[in-house]
Amino acid sequence: QVQLVESGGGLVQPGGSLRLSCAASRNIFSINAVGWYRQAAGKERELVATITAAGDTNYADSKKGRFTIFRDGAKNTVYLHMNRLTPEDTAVYYCNAKVVGSIGGIVYDYWGQGTQVTVSS
Repeated sequence: QVQLVESGGGLVQPGGSLRLSCAASRNIFSINAVGWYRQAAGKERELVATITAAGDTNYADSKKGRFTIFRDGAKNTVYLHMNRLTPEDTAVYYCNAKVVGSIGGIVYDYWGQGTQVTVSS
Protein backbone atom coordinates (compact mmCIF):
# COMPACT_ATOMS: atom_id res chain seq x y z
CA GLN A 1 0.00 0.00 0.00
CA VAL A 2 1.22 3.49 -0.85
CA GLN A 3 -0.33 6.83 -0.02
CA LEU A 4 0.70 9.75 -2.18
CA VAL A 5 0.20 13.42 -1.40
CA GLU A 6 0.82 16.03 -4.07
CA SER A 7 1.48 19.69 -3.43
CA GLY A 8 2.89 22.72 -5.16
CA GLY A 9 0.21 23.46 -7.71
CA GLY A 10 -1.20 26.92 -8.29
CA LEU A 11 -1.52 29.80 -10.68
CA VAL A 12 1.54 30.78 -12.70
CA GLN A 13 2.06 33.16 -15.59
CA PRO A 14 3.06 31.91 -19.04
CA GLY A 15 6.80 31.42 -19.20
CA GLY A 16 7.02 30.82 -15.48
CA SER A 17 8.15 27.83 -13.48
CA LEU A 18 6.58 25.60 -10.88
CA ARG A 19 7.74 22.66 -8.78
CA LEU A 20 5.34 19.94 -7.74
CA SER A 21 5.99 17.53 -4.89
CA CYS A 22 4.74 14.02 -4.32
CA ALA A 23 5.29 12.68 -0.83
CA ALA A 24 5.03 8.91 -0.48
CA SER A 25 4.07 7.02 2.66
CA ARG A 26 6.88 4.51 2.23
CA ASN A 27 10.47 4.33 1.08
CA ILE A 28 10.43 5.50 -2.54
CA PHE A 29 13.23 3.07 -3.40
CA SER A 30 10.80 0.25 -2.61
CA ILE A 31 8.42 1.57 -5.28
CA ASN A 32 9.16 0.27 -8.75
CA ALA A 33 8.26 3.52 -10.45
CA VAL A 34 6.84 6.88 -9.50
CA GLY A 35 5.38 9.07 -12.18
CA TRP A 36 3.56 12.29 -12.88
CA TYR A 37 0.50 12.34 -15.08
CA ARG A 38 -1.82 15.18 -15.96
CA GLN A 39 -5.38 15.59 -17.09
CA ALA A 40 -6.67 18.72 -18.74
CA ALA A 41 -10.37 19.51 -18.80
CA GLY A 42 -12.14 17.37 -21.37
CA LYS A 43 -9.03 15.33 -22.15
CA GLU A 44 -7.64 11.97 -21.15
CA ARG A 45 -4.99 11.58 -18.51
CA GLU A 46 -1.53 11.56 -20.04
CA LEU A 47 1.95 10.65 -18.94
CA VAL A 48 4.32 13.47 -18.07
CA ALA A 49 7.37 11.74 -16.61
CA THR A 50 8.43 8.74 -14.56
CA ILE A 51 11.38 7.72 -12.43
CA THR A 52 12.19 4.14 -11.52
CA ALA A 53 13.61 2.80 -8.30
CA ALA A 54 16.96 2.59 -10.08
CA GLY A 55 16.74 6.26 -10.98
CA ASP A 56 15.98 5.89 -14.68
CA THR A 57 13.78 8.67 -15.99
CA ASN A 58 11.36 8.80 -18.88
CA TYR A 59 9.52 11.78 -20.32
CA ALA A 60 6.68 12.26 -22.73
CA ASP A 61 8.23 13.68 -25.88
CA SER A 62 6.52 17.04 -25.56
CA LYS A 63 7.87 17.50 -22.03
CA LYS A 64 11.53 16.79 -22.70
CA GLY A 65 13.72 19.78 -22.02
CA ARG A 66 11.08 21.70 -20.06
CA PHE A 67 10.19 19.27 -17.29
CA THR A 68 12.50 17.48 -14.88
CA ILE A 69 11.58 14.65 -12.54
CA PHE A 70 13.84 13.95 -9.58
CA ARG A 71 13.62 12.62 -6.05
CA ASP A 72 14.81 13.06 -2.51
CA GLY A 73 15.13 9.67 -0.86
CA ALA A 74 15.52 11.12 2.60
CA LYS A 75 12.11 12.75 2.28
CA ASN A 76 10.48 9.95 0.26
CA THR A 77 9.44 12.65 -2.17
CA VAL A 78 9.44 12.85 -5.96
CA TYR A 79 9.41 16.24 -7.61
CA LEU A 80 8.41 17.59 -10.98
CA HIS A 81 10.06 20.85 -11.92
CA MET A 82 8.38 22.59 -14.82
CA ASN A 83 9.88 25.43 -16.83
CA ARG A 84 8.59 27.72 -19.60
CA LEU A 85 5.01 26.89 -18.80
CA THR A 86 2.30 27.62 -21.33
CA PRO A 87 -1.50 27.70 -21.01
CA GLU A 88 -1.50 24.24 -22.63
CA ASP A 89 0.15 22.92 -19.45
CA THR A 90 -2.95 23.78 -17.46
CA ALA A 91 -4.24 20.56 -15.92
CA VAL A 92 -4.64 18.57 -12.75
CA TYR A 93 -1.34 16.85 -12.10
CA TYR A 94 -1.40 13.44 -10.47
CA CYS A 95 1.32 11.41 -8.83
CA ASN A 96 1.33 7.68 -9.51
CA ALA A 97 3.19 4.81 -7.90
CA LYS A 98 3.58 1.38 -9.48
CA VAL A 99 4.47 -1.50 -7.23
CA VAL A 100 5.11 -4.96 -8.65
CA GLY A 101 3.72 -7.62 -6.33
CA SER A 102 5.91 -10.49 -5.17
CA ILE A 103 3.43 -13.06 -6.43
CA GLY A 104 2.53 -13.27 -10.09
CA GLY A 105 4.15 -10.00 -11.05
CA ILE A 106 0.91 -8.10 -10.60
CA VAL A 107 1.38 -4.35 -10.91
CA TYR A 108 -0.45 -2.28 -8.32
CA ASP A 109 -1.26 1.33 -9.17
CA TYR A 110 -1.64 4.01 -6.55
CA TRP A 111 -2.72 7.59 -7.19
CA GLY A 112 -2.62 10.82 -5.32
CA GLN A 113 -5.52 13.24 -5.16
CA GLY A 114 -4.04 15.59 -7.74
CA THR A 115 -2.95 19.19 -7.68
CA GLN A 116 -4.24 21.90 -10.01
CA VAL A 117 -1.80 23.81 -12.19
CA THR A 118 -3.17 26.83 -14.02
CA VAL A 119 -1.03 28.78 -16.46
CA SER A 120 -2.61 32.11 -17.24
CA SER A 121 -1.83 35.78 -17.40
